[in-house]
Amino acid sequence: MAAKYRVGIIGRTGKGDYGHGIDVVWKDVPQVEVVAVADEHAGGRAQAAQKTGAQHAYADYREMLDKEDLNIVAVASRWLDQHRDMVVGAAEHACHVYMEKPFCRTLEEADEMVLALEMRHLKLAIAHTTRYAPVLPTVHKLIKDGEIGDVLEVRARGKEDSKRGGGEDLWVLGSHMLDLMRTFTGDVETCYATVKVDGRPVTQSDVSEGNEGIGPLAGDSINAMYTFQGNNITGYFGSHRDRAGQPPRFGLQVFGSKGIIEMLSGPVHTCQLLKDPAWSPGRSGAKWLPVSAAGIGKPGSDDGHQSGNLSAVLDLIDAIEKDRQPISSMYDARAATEMIVGIFESHRARGPVSFPLTNRKNPLTMLS
Repeated sequence: MAAKYRVGIIGRTGKGDYGHGIDVVWKDVPQVEVVAVADEHAGGRAQAAQKTGAQHAYADYREMLDKEDLNIVAVASRWLDQHRDMVVGAAEHACHVYMEKPFCRTLEEADEMVLALEMRHLKLAIAHTTRYAPVLPTVHKLIKDGEIGDVLEVRARGKEDSKRGGGEDLWVLGSHMLDLMRTFTGDVETCYATVKVDGRPVTQSDVSEGNEGIGPLAGDSINAMYTFQGNNITGYFGSHRDRAGQPPRFGLQVFGSKGIIEMLSGPVHTCQLLKDPAWSPGRSGAKWLPVSAAGIGKPGSDDGHQSGNLSAVLDLIDAIEKDRQPISSMYDARAATEMIVGIFESHRARGPVSFPLTNRKNPLTMLS
């Protein structure tokens, strides 16, 4: 093990930039030193070097990988079109990875990334920061202790804003919710979904190049249902463009036979519990109770991005040193990607699809 882990940061000014603080989180980690940044944008590169204290700056991340003896690479930009090449390149230079979500554009790319890391016994952690929310272990304990009875279903929704709602919302923000869903449900068994635009099923003529390097994309309305291995829980995900709630409903709800737990996502994670088997506080008179890491009825919140990134990076280093998988690993990243792709594959197949998916390409390129 190095006395200090040598970190290189890859950003793309104007194309996802440096994620939600993935460039600056390293300042709070005493075990590392940022030795280099890479950014094709000259102004952004200079600013990033100054902000991170990096000793060297490169226009091409490949040159950085070749010249610097790095231990960890931060893939900070959320644009997807180069994620595969950046991660595989890092793996080929024997570097562990911390990266912004989403993982990549297709399951084919995901498989290549995982294989490149596995072959060299390297670790990858992805910035699904809700995984690191201090309240999450408390939520899992409340469920285990029977506070909401038997879990029956889990419902998640995206931000559903006017620009990204639907397919883009699914990719950019839905990965957070689908990854979180798996922490309560386990691995997916089947997915059945519909993808619509203007109220009708998406066809090949509706497919166009998505924003942020997503690749072929379509749909302003996503409705999906999942079943899971070894239990009777049903999961739902939905996103409809320009249907955001006020206050936002971007988050996830776990419905049990005795009540509901709700986790809302964003820069701050909030959580609450409803002890009501009818799921209807208007009828039962039950009230929502705040939940924090300290327990029920004890208000509290956490800075989702800042504290999440720091927890993720510290966990990645611990995983490297103990040769275990990070809390939010490459396998979790691929599984969330598969849940996303499964929606489009089910739409293409016009029925339920089983996991793991046989088709590893983008289903929208195969519509009739």
